[in-house]
Amino acid sequence: MQPITDEIYKNLYFSSVEKENTMINRESYLSQLIKLRDQDLIKVVTGIRRCGKSTLLMAFRQYLYDNGVQKDAVLSLNFEERENARFTTWEEVYDYIISQLPDTPKRYVFLDEVQLLPHFEKLVDALFVKKNVDLYITGSNAYMLSSDLSTLLSGRYINIRLHPFSFAEYVASFPDEHDNSRLFRQYMNTSCFPEAVNLSRTAPEMVNAYLQSVYDTVVVKDIVQRNKLRKFDTLQRVINFLYDSIGSVVSPNNIADTMNRTSGQQLSHNTVLKYLRYFSESYLIYPVRLYNIKGKRLLASNYKYYAVDLGFRNLLQTNAPTIDLGHKLENVVYFELLRRGGEVYAGRTDTGEVDFVVMKHNGEREYYQVAYTANDENTLKREFSSLRKIKDAYPKYLLTMDFDSANIDGIRKINVIDWMLGR
Repeated sequence: MQPITDEIYKNLYFSSVEKENTMINRESYLSQLIKLRDQDLIKVVTGIRRCGKSTLLMAFRQYLYDNGVQKDAVLSLNFEERENARFTTWEEVYDYIISQLPDTPKRYVFLDEVQLLPHFEKLVDALFVKKNVDLYITGSNAYMLSSDLSTLLSGRYINIRLHPFSFAEYVASFPDEHDNSRLFRQYMNTSCFPEAVNLSRTAPEMVNAYLQSVYDTVVVKDIVQRNKLRKFDTLQRVINFLYDSIGSVVSPNNIADTMNRTSGQQLSHNTVLKYLRYFSESYLIYPVRLYNIKGKRLLASNYKYYAVDLGFRNLLQTNAPTIDLGHKLENVVYFELLRRGGEVYAGRTDTGEVDFVVMKHNGEREYYQVAYTANDENTLKREFSSLRKIKDAYPKYLLTMDFDSANIDGIRKINVIDWMLGR
């Protein structure tokens, strides 16, 4: 396999920020696609709308061209594009794809937002059984993986979860800005969607309007229309409740009881449960299960929830930038942990909690506490307390905005900006 070199990267278009001659390397995601090339698996790239799925596949296609694949052996269809609305059945799409590709030892097929096609899973299955077809698909709704596709293709696909920009990618978008502390505050209080980042450099007054359009599209198309909902106001109140409760343990009963007291409406536990599933499937929120560290088991009820982009939370909550910084920081750390790989849980001990427990693919673990600051002795003691009670030898970290670093009783206190930039 050819390594990813600067020569390869110079021709790639990693995000809309390229318009301003600032190229953002989404290297970790592209590297995964390169490693999976020609493997007997369907590569599924999922993530919220406008997080860069199509651009990532465009970059990978360019990699294929740069490494000797002829352009006529590559076919790409985006089912959000108007010209592809002519396809009404999966059979039509299949026949078209086969007719357009040469009979070569390997052919590459890219299907963007394939879940918009009725019975798309049959198309995916029919293409997968063609042994000279290497198949890549994207989707903006986890419904795609919870539908007939997962049943039909169990064990035959691999899912790559794409998120908006990491802080390292965000920093790379502002090559003339050298104050990373200022950038980090901006990162927590604006948005990390690729196009929102581009707008924040060229037309910052338009960022909120763009975010509102993305949010409305996700809610209307991926939730309201897909699930034929009528009570939009109730749906909106539930998402506001979740965004206001980032980092807190909540349950459907807790949400229903609170909203019934404050709104005077009767909202059932089952309705809240459905809404939570819709939000999760559309990637507006990410649920995090609780893990009993001492008992080494997952807890059955209650979750924490985190917002896919803090720009949405800031847009809907209209809070001042200085409000709730601790939970915003926790939100940012959660998604960075997801990007770095492993299963991320919220930890529970007999007497307290650990913000995150990360289960790595090799069976190892990492423990993280997150605090905006721990400069005073009482706060430091409190944050260290839960970590100290964990008796295993796996790495333990306290991430803060403080500039000092320390290693106390094997627990490493690290500046979160340094950690996110890999320092």
